[in-house]
Amino acid sequence: MKRTRTIKTRTIQSLLWSIFCMLISTVASSQVTTSIDSTAIKIGAELLYKIQIKADSTALVVFSEEQTFQPLEMINSYPIDTTKKESYYQLTKTYGLTLFDSGVYTIPKQKIIIGDETFFTDSLQVQVNPVVVDTTKQKLFDIKPISEVKKTRSDLWRNLGLFLFLLFLIGGVLYWFIWRKKPLTESEKIAALPPYERAKLALEKLDEAHYFQNEEIKTFYSDLTLILRQYLDEQVYEQSLESTTDELVQRLRTLKDANQIELTPETIRNIETILKRADLVKFAKSKPDFELAKFDKSTIETEIDHVKEGLPEPTEEELLEDLAYREAIARKQKRKKIKQIIALILGVSLITMTGLIIRNGFTTTKDTILRNPSKLLLEKSDWVTSEYGAPGIILSTPIVLERQTVELPEELKGKVEMATFTYAGIDTPIDVVVSSSKYASQPEEGKEKDTAIDLAKVAEGVLDTFEKKGTKNILNKSEQFITPNGQEGLKTFGVADFLIKDRLVKGEYVILGFSTPNLLQQVILTWKEDDVYADQIMERILNSIELIKLTEKEK
Repeated sequence: MKRTRTIKTRTIQSLLWSIFCMLISTVASSQVTTSIDSTAIKIGAELLYKIQIKADSTALVVFSEEQTFQPLEMINSYPIDTTKKESYYQLTKTYGLTLFDSGVYTIPKQKIIIGDETFFTDSLQVQVNPVVVDTTKQKLFDIKPISEVKKTRSDLWRNLGLFLFLLFLIGGVLYWFIWRKKPLTESEKIAALPPYERAKLALEKLDEAHYFQNEEIKTFYSDLTLILRQYLDEQVYEQSLESTTDELVQRLRTLKDANQIELTPETIRNIETILKRADLVKFAKSKPDFELAKFDKSTIETEIDHVKEGLPEPTEEELLEDLAYREAIARKQKRKKIKQIIALILGVSLITMTGLIIRNGFTTTKDTILRNPSKLLLEKSDWVTSEYGAPGIILSTPIVLERQTVELPEELKGKVEMATFTYAGIDTPIDVVVSSSKYASQPEEGKEKDTAIDLAKVAEGVLDTFEKKGTKNILNKSEQFITPNGQEGLKTFGVADFLIKDRLVKGEYVILGFSTPNLLQQVILTWKEDDVYADQIMERILNSIELIKLTEKEK
């Protein structure tokens, strides 16, 4: 009976606890409420999202400023509005939200802290509507085509960059192959040592045990005696390598007797013994034991020291000869480096020239390198467009034309006003002459008569002037010429042999004439034939010519 009561008591307690939790949850949920000012907005419009809290005056309420409303964006966070009621405070926090894509979206739960407890708001749905465009009122236009923007390149910076690149390339090649200190190989390091040190190092590396393990006793004695012979060849007798054992020993005795080297009889005898033993090993197939070979190596080391001690001090003449030899070697190495530098420069230049010829063609590359004057004029970036004379002739030239003073004959003074502008000379690749002449009206029976100008005769007069200056074989044609602004004139053009520096040079010419009553305007162009750059210059000048139209008052 007691057990039954205990079970019932526990069941009732669990039920009461569940009811208590439900009440707490209901009270808590009633403290936090959310709302939006509209369930549907247009794209980009602001949606006001409000969180209201009822809290005790002693409770600490925290609204997080890092609320996440994704996929909506928070664009405003307004200050908290606090209202005091009878027994509690009502706090309202407002957020401004928006979205730039149409559809139905859910505002996620937001976190609120009240005292020591954390609460989450309810999630809400909102619809974002697209903006409707009335095509009957709003005009629609086709998409504009893509406009091509011409890239302008500065030849100066391009050429400078190319020059610096080539300079860096040549410098890098010269440094790597010539000026860089190359690490010496092991054999080069040994070869650079003095003879004595080189012989001692070779003996140290001569491992006799290795030769006997591989039954190469013959090779051991060959290497051992080669070290001795090379040292003697460099320091004592320069035919030691080619001499037989008897010849070498006899030579050592002769040098000793002549007091050219201080050697004891024992040293010569030891050298002779080892050399003859090596001969027996090499030619008679003798096989000394390991200890004897080791002893012979030690003996050679000792006798090399004795030979070094017995060598006389070098004389002043020998030192000078050695110095002269070293200087000759240094000069030879210097000449070799200079040849290498020249070869590298020529190689890089040849590669660069080949690349430029492949890219631009032979003629263009040649003219660029040799700075063809016509090409330089054509590629000038600062062509001058100016008006010459009054009324003026407008044209573009690579060089501004200079005003010339023309001395008129006495009979024309007071009757003609002439203004002449030129770019011309013996060394210029092109000649440009612009002239403007005003003629006074001729009196006739009490009236002034305008001077009529025959442009064909004027052109003939210019050709006559060419002939007087030595021009030969003049061929000409004439045709109408119309400027871009509609002014008509006469174009006389052709080929001729112009006299330049006492020799005839084939060239081309263009004579343009424009006239109105009492006014003659001329443009005379001459240049060398087969000059493609001058052809382009003249074409550009001709396409730029315009005449200033006269007003009625000026006429």
